[in-house]
Amino acid sequence: MRLRNVPGAGEILAASEYVVDDPKTGKGRWRELFWHQEDILNAPLHVEIGMGKGTFLHQMAFLHRCIDYVGIEKYSSVLVKAVSKLEAEPRHNVKLVCADAEEILEMFDPGEADRIYLKFSNTWPKARHAKRRLPGREFLRRFDRILSPEGAIEFKTDNRELFDFAVEEAKESGWEFEVLTYDLHHDTALCEGNVMTEYEEKFSRMGNPICKYIIYRTPK
Repeated sequence: MRLRNVPGAGEILAASEYVVDDPKTGKGRWRELFWHQEDILNAPLHVEIGMGKGTFLHQMAFLHRCIDYVGIEKYSSVLVKAVSKLEAEPRHNVKLVCADAEEILEMFDPGEADRIYLKFSNTWPKARHAKRRLPGREFLRRFDRILSPEGAIEFKTDNRELFDFAVEEAKESGWEFEVLTYDLHHDTALCEGNVMTEYEEKFSRMGNPICKYIIYRTPK
């Protein structure tokens, strides 16, 4: 899909209090960058990779105000949409960065993140591009390094082929499954409190089953 250029996107991001210009400066000190009362200085840190226009992150930050959220989006023309949402309805527990997921180890210290969200990630359907798939083993190794000992990864997609790939990659890489469903919206228990992305709303309206897993490294 061709992205439409947004004139002045760089300037908009640079001027926003929500955007961290250089995400490497947050490494090891993300919690210092949020505006907090003293009683929640040690808030959990959740990271969404490929956050798009920020619908999911914006709502999660409202529902869970004692959790800090970092949204990562590669394209500035998309990230400005998230900035607009935050400026219209402020969320003091959100920070955004314009960066590629390839740089994730340069953004977070080992054990710094408590949860990683992957929502409707790029499928990279060609076999030669498998290493670029976010739920693949290459990225799982990186995510494992930045997650806290009992941290988790939450992945959603309507693409069954990608989901099957992701499940096998997680199994082969030694991750444990806390949640595994191939039809989220027909599971009453799992749907309780479910926050949808724009893609999830779109694909569910089309009748596409939504697949979801939550995986973790250490037995609970």
